[in-house]
Amino acid sequence: MDRSQKSSLVSSLNERLQGATLVVITRQSGLTVAESSDLRRKMLKAGAGYKVTKNRLARLALEGTKFAELAPLFKGPTAIALSSDPVAAAKVAVDFAKTNEKLEIVGGAHNAQVLDAAGIKALATLPSLDELRAKFLGMLQTPATRIASVLQAPGGQLARVLRAKADKGEAA
Repeated sequence: MDRSQKSSLVSSLNERLQGATLVVITRQSGLTVAESSDLRRKMLKAGAGYKVTKNRLARLALEGTKFAELAPLFKGPTAIALSSDPVAAAKVAVDFAKTNEKLEIVGGAHNAQVLDAAGIKALATLPSLDELRAKFLGMLQTPATRIASVLQAPGGQLARVLRAKADKGEAA
């Protein structure tokens, strides 16, 4: 890789870091190409990205971003997972690490707050942004549904009373 390729890689990674909300640093020792591709697919499906980078280039890309304090975590065979969703990258990385001991969560950051491995794992247990939105909409719709059923109840009761009177009148 020549100097211009390294420069473009650093600027590209820096740009992606600028738009990210969550960064997860992983250590991957012995992951096969198939396992790494599987992890990338899962990240992409969750709306996150996964990139194996050279530590020196990753440290250069971190400069000038809110994640600059993560530079000391880049030691050994590391990779970086990024997402704009506050929990997507953490969920996928932690789930993958549970089933594959070759992937280790080293740490990360949510916005400017640096997290250790336990913090990333705790973040992974939180519901995603889409799940929170669905719960919120459900909570908003529940009162409207209850109001509609309460408003329909008197009309339904009146109809049943009139029907019973009509049935009683026919029987007589």
